[in-house]
Amino acid sequence: MYAIGPFKIIGIALRTSNANNKASEDLGALWERFFVEQIGEKISGKVSEEIFAIYTDYETDYTGEYTCLIGYEVNNLNKIAEGLVGREFDGGKYNKFVAKGIMPEAVVNSWKEIWAKDGELNRKYSADFEIYGPKCQLGDASEVEIFIAVK
Repeated sequence: MYAIGPFKIIGIALRTSNANNKASEDLGALWERFFVEQIGEKISGKVSEEIFAIYTDYETDYTGEYTCLIGYEVNNLNKIAEGLVGREFDGGKYNKFVAKGIMPEAVVNSWKEIWAKDGELNRKYSADFEIYGPKCQLGDASEVEIFIAVK
């Protein structure tokens, strides 16, 4: 169990769901936009170069609609470039999972494991997130951290 303090993110977002492979298409397009439009260059006050993918505003649980925001942690939300969104998250208690292997398949497989354990995890469905740090692009040795909010 990890205790995570409040944090702020600036990036790009969209609303999607896991039904009918919609998230796979939507999130792939969001990631592509993130890199093609060089969103990171438009964000000031970055805390680090780690990229966050936040899943929040859950309609119900993992079967309903939710918002995905891809961006960077920042020290404040005073300066948000046009076309970007800034959000503040409360933090709280989290379980940590580590997706290991070739990306993005390793992350997808980790989420399938998390969904399979949904009942026992006592999920809060507030803000779950992935952190893409220095180990996220190492081929089959890649690692991405996934944090799941719990009650």
